[in-house]
Amino acid sequence: MQRPRGAERTKKGKPEHKKCIHRSPRVEPAGGSGSVRSLHEVLPAFFSFLLTEGRKATETMALRMMTEKVMGFAAKQYQSALGASLATTGLRYEDLLNEGERDISEALSLAEPDVLTGRTRRIKRALDLGFKRKNLQDYAPDMELDMFKSEIYETVEKLRSRDQEYALLNAHNK
Repeated sequence: MQRPRGAERTKKGKPEHKKCIHRSPRVEPAGGSGSVRSLHEVLPAFFSFLLTEGRKATETMALRMMTEKVMGFAAKQYQSALGASLATTGLRYEDLLNEGERDISEALSLAEPDVLTGRTRRIKRALDLGFKRKNLQDYAPDMELDMFKSEIYETVEKLRSRDQEYALLNAHNK
């Protein structure tokens, strides 16, 4: 019986393979002086450097994408739940905005009278329905509702950007 190459018999008679020793080429530093290091020593350090730098960017991008997907899903669920709640009272999302905030109150003062009248009527109707514990669908089942129609929020965004620009331009006065 022939033994495989590199195999020797042990005390029990079973063949034992010798471990092959591969020598890696030597890498000298760029300056020419110093110790000679093998590729087995240099490559792991180099790859770990690449992985840590690449991993940071990849992890942040992956985290951002995952966060956007989760927030998008949660936003859709919240919007549908809020839309159903607003439909029972006949309110719009903009009717929920706090009039005590300076931007909102200024936007309401700049809004057309029809917008203010409609907002006031919707809020009064919602208060009345809430007091009676009724739904708007009981009184007006065929009423077309647009809960997320935007009439004043564009003005609010313009006012906020104006205030932010004003703060940036006058930052030196602090």
